[in-house]
Amino acid sequence: MSEQKSSKLNQLLASLGDTDLVSSRWLQAHGYSRSLVARYVASGWLVSPARGVYLRKGGRLQWQGVLQSLQEREGLALYAGGRFALAMQGYEHYLRLGEAATVTLYGDSRPPGWLTQLALPERFEFCGKPPFDWPLSDFTADTQKDQLPEQGLKRQEVLSGAGTIVCSTPERAILELCDGPAGAALVYEADTLMQSLTTLSPRRVTELLRHCSSIKAARLFLALADRYQHAWLKRISLEGVDLGSGKRVLVPGGRLHPTYQITLPRDLNEHLG
Repeated sequence: MSEQKSSKLNQLLASLGDTDLVSSRWLQAHGYSRSLVARYVASGWLVSPARGVYLRKGGRLQWQGVLQSLQEREGLALYAGGRFALAMQGYEHYLRLGEAATVTLYGDSRPPGWLTQLALPERFEFCGKPPFDWPLSDFTADTQKDQLPEQGLKRQEVLSGAGTIVCSTPERAILELCDGPAGAALVYEADTLMQSLTTLSPRRVTELLRHCSSIKAARLFLALADRYQHAWLKRISLEGVDLGSGKRVLVPGGRLHPTYQITLPRDLNEHLG
């Protein structure tokens, strides 16, 4: 291998951590031709866990490194939100028997196809655009630090010494969960999680509700919060929050919440965790 090509290889390997992924798209954009990448793979310097994506020799395939690479190297505005963000921060205490963890991703654009081809115990589920009217910027290291908490997002360390990923705060994550497919199952799950959300920030909840573009999510969140009367509920303001008008049937045949005019399962109390 020529000295120039050896230098390019060394630069690439030095830029890849133990859990970093790099895509064909990124490699070509940074001057690594397909033939050169094929040579690196044939020589054992790179391994390909799925078509179009690579790890360095000895690298480990982990969901944390995958998401970090999507955010910081690929520059995609995708983040961990909803149920998985709550579980990651210790709020989901019950197990889904027989199910591997599902990393629920939110964002304005779909993730690359290779994401679902990775041999991981966890699977990734793209949940689409989040239910808020804020535009999403990318999540590279250059993203302004104050921009994330303003929108209920945070940087979370997930692998010791391997950097951070962007995920929803609990306040944002529970609203994202409440925007899931309508039905009793959604209410049971959101209600179970609401029980443990005793320390939400009233300021952050207020701001998120004002920017929530899903009337269903806002009403369900408030109706469930009303059931538990957490201390933070008395300190939020609904001024400027769009709750729409009329009744909303979330569960056919359910009981209508008198304040927030959304139907909840009649047997909801029987499903308390």
